[in-house]
Amino acid sequence: MFWAWARVVGGVGLLAVLLWQVGSGPFLAGVRLIDAPALAAALVIGVLTTVCAAWRWSLVAGGLGVRLPLATAVAHCYRAVFLNATLPGGVLGDVHRAVRHGRDAGDVSRGIRAVVWERTAGQVVLLGVALVVLAAFPSPVRPYLPVAAALLVAGGLVAVLLARVVPNAGGSRWATALRTAVADVRSGLLARRTWFGVLVASAVMVAGHLATFLVAARTAGSDAPLTRLLPLTLLALLAMGLPLNVAGFGPREGVAAWVFGAAGLSAAEGVATATVYGALVLVASLPGAAVLLARRRRIPVAAREAACDGGC
Repeated sequence: MFWAWARVVGGVGLLAVLLWQVGSGPFLAGVRLIDAPALAAALVIGVLTTVCAAWRWSLVAGGLGVRLPLATAVAHCYRAVFLNATLPGGVLGDVHRAVRHGRDAGDVSRGIRAVVWERTAGQVVLLGVALVVLAAFPSPVRPYLPVAAALLVAGGLVAVLLARVVPNAGGSRWATALRTAVADVRSGLLARRTWFGVLVASAVMVAGHLATFLVAARTAGSDAPLTRLLPLTLLALLAMGLPLNVAGFGPREGVAAWVFGAAGLSAAEGVATATVYGALVLVASLPGAAVLLARRRRIPVAAREAACDGGC
């Protein structure tokens, strides 16, 4: 409960600082500039990224031994994206789909682990793409890339070392948890029938999110070349991994304001771009609201049918 409130307070605090620094103008201007072509592009890209997310989840869940049909995964992912975009924290939708799938499959633990690992795979691919893009194009963080790359390599080596040592470790709770994690990665992510699909799905999702961010930048009025915008929007996209937001807003706008300003554009332009992106993501997630409404309608019907079976 403490961390849940801390994330909300952190998001509100970030937004308050932004409002103090740049005012409400960039937020309102970003929303006013959204037009029909931008909304249509967001919806189309949203379909692609959501189907890819569902495919990745289905692959990982299957590797862990819990069946998940693609159509079911798509519906759950749409609902999760909508909840992530409208509720504090930015992860409650994923928590919901993890627990729901685990209950439906009769194994809550594996259901949760499937979502954790497929999201982790997505973050790893995002970091890989980020290193390549940020190394290829100028950005405010370019001088720090060697250190970041060294830390990531060191983390990878530690993970490989743990994977080799843990199977021979004792029977403590931590050793058991690590063995489970190693087994999950081998069967859910690195198995022959899953790794390529997970990689492709994650790469397409990163490309889709970046494309939406670029659409947002153009909609917000930025005329900077794509080679200049791409690393900036990628940094804002990385910031979205921080669970300190209010309905998706917070770190994304803060980082966008910083990197756009540091790159010689303006903090207001960064905030407007991030605001448009948040609005486009919300619109693209609206099919998830339909999934929620459909389930709410099915539950009373099922309850009435059960009551009738008892003597209606």
